[in-house]
Amino acid sequence: MEALIKKRIKQVLKGDQNAFGEIVEMYKDKVYQISYRMLGNRHEAEDIAQEAFLRAYVNIQSYNTEYKFSTWLYRITTNLCIDRIRKKKPSYYLDAEVSGTEGLNMYSQIPSTTRLPEDDVESLELQDTIQKEIMKLPEKYRSVIVLKYIEELSLKEISEILDMPLGTVKTRIHRGREALRKRLQHM
Repeated sequence: MEALIKKRIKQVLKGDQNAFGEIVEMYKDKVYQISYRMLGNRHEAEDIAQEAFLRAYVNIQSYNTEYKFSTWLYRITTNLCIDRIRKKKPSYYLDAEVSGTEGLNMYSQIPSTTRLPEDDVESLELQDTIQKEIMKLPEKYRSVIVLKYIEELSLKEISEILDMPLGTVKTRIHRGREALRKRLQHM
């Protein structure tokens, strides 16, 4: 897929706008998902997704083809989300260092097998609860939690997307996970 993307980028650089439309089609769902998970609002997520693609198109000449296009695009998306979050300036911070156990898997309680309708409702309520609690995390933890556990990106990819050292990513994932675990335990 990466070879196809690079081919489309070359076409875009030559002025082919339709080629960029194909790129948008390939990534629109993932960009929207990242935006929604970080912002928790469908309208804002749609706005950010559109803005991310617009910025990618306008700045396509600055994309370095030695790296994955998705990493570059997700960095644009994540940065736009962080900017939007910062503009809202929440009045709470969970910035205290938290210690605890390792290995929280946020979706371990939600089986993927077919279930009864009432079980599905409970599952959706749990997912909604988790999403709401993720939204209450400070953006520096929220972004790494979303990218790691919801988008299932590697630590290296997260480090590249957020342009921060791998050690910082690991620390923020740990602290974010612990803050989230504590919030969910107090419910």
